[in-house]
Amino acid sequence: MLDRIGTKWTSMVVKVLAEEEPGEVRFAELRRRIPGISQKMLSVTLQSLARDGLVARRVEPTVPPAVHYRLTGLGLSLEGPLSALRVWAETHMPEIDRSNQLAEARQTCREEWEPPTEGR
Repeated sequence: MLDRIGTKWTSMVVKVLAEEEPGEVRFAELRRRIPGISQKMLSVTLQSLARDGLVARRVEPTVPPAVHYRLTGLGLSLEGPLSALRVWAETHMPEIDRSNQLAEARQTCREEWEPPTEGR
């Protein structure tokens, strides 16, 4: 379950839908409001959220069909924890970036100075 709800795209979809609560958001509007998400990734994410009971899907019988999404009660209960996680990530991202840069620098340094390891 954590693999599914812990993704960047799931977090963004839940955030956008929670902002519209109790309203609905059409697929194209979701895509516009989530920078960088592809049509396929949005579709896969929404299908997964709907299968898990976190998102409700409503189709209008128009040509082309208008598809609307909203959070269910269960999905809405997920917004609080995901919001806290987003805030934590935004707060600590500079610190994490610095740590990654230091680790990469140490690795580069080790690779430049270690003798070849033949025969191991």
